[in-house]
Amino acid sequence: MSTFAAVLAERLRREPGRPLVTFYDDATGERVELSVTTYANWVAKAGSLLVDELELERGDAVRIDLPPHWLTPVFLGAAWSAGLVVSDADDPAAVVCGPDRLDHWAGEAAERVVLACSLRPMGVRFAEPVPPGVHDVGVEIWSQPDAFIPWDPPGDDDPAVEVAGVQMTQREMWQAATAGTLVADGGRLLVAASPASPPDLATFTQPLAKGGSLVLVTRAERERLEAIHVAEHTTARFPA
Repeated sequence: MSTFAAVLAERLRREPGRPLVTFYDDATGERVELSVTTYANWVAKAGSLLVDELELERGDAVRIDLPPHWLTPVFLGAAWSAGLVVSDADDPAAVVCGPDRLDHWAGEAAERVVLACSLRPMGVRFAEPVPPGVHDVGVEIWSQPDAFIPWDPPGDDDPAVEVAGVQMTQREMWQAATAGTLVADGGRLLVAASPASPPDLATFTQPLAKGGSLVLVTRAERERLEAIHVAEHTTARFPA
C-alpha cells in the first residue's frame, strides 16, 4: 500500500466500524469520534470541496494551518486523496485555517484559495460571516458527496509532503509510516500536538498505516491527559 487511497481502502475493508480518530477539546468538553467509515466520508466531502468545487489540481500545494482538531486529519486525507501536496510554504495554492489564523489568511483570498474552519462542535459554520473571498467550510462541505473519486488520482511517486525544503512521495510517506515506532501495530496513540505540524505528521500516518487509531487532545492539563489515557485505553503517547 503506497498511496493514501490504498491505505484507507484497506482499513475500510478490514475494520470499517473501528474508531480511527477520537478528539477531545478539554476547554469545551467536546468529544468527537470518527470510525474508519465516518472518517472516509468526511475525507470524501473535503476532497470534493477542494477539487470539484474549488478546482485545485493534482500537484498543487495546500497548507493545513489548523490546531489539534478532528478536521486536521480529515483535510490531510483529503489533500492526499486528491494528489495535493501538504506544504509549509507561505504561498500555497490553498490554505485551510481555523479562527485564530483567519485574519492572517483572509487578506490573501484574492491570491489563493482560503478555507476557514470555525472549529465549533460538529463542524458547523462560523457564527458570523467570514471575510469576502474566504470559504466557510462549515457552509460549503455539507453539500459535497460522501464519495470522491479524483479524475486525476495520484500515484506512488507523486509528492505528498514538502516541508522545510524536503519532499516526500506518497510511497515514501507510507513506507516511513509502516516502519515508524510511535505506535505498535493496532495500537492507540494519544497525541497532544497537531498532526498538521510538519514534525508531527507521523502522529496520524503511523496509526492509519499500522491498523491503529489516534486520540487527539487539546487544551488539557496533565492530570486530564492521564484520565483520557486510561479511559481510551491508549497504548502510546506523543509527546512521550
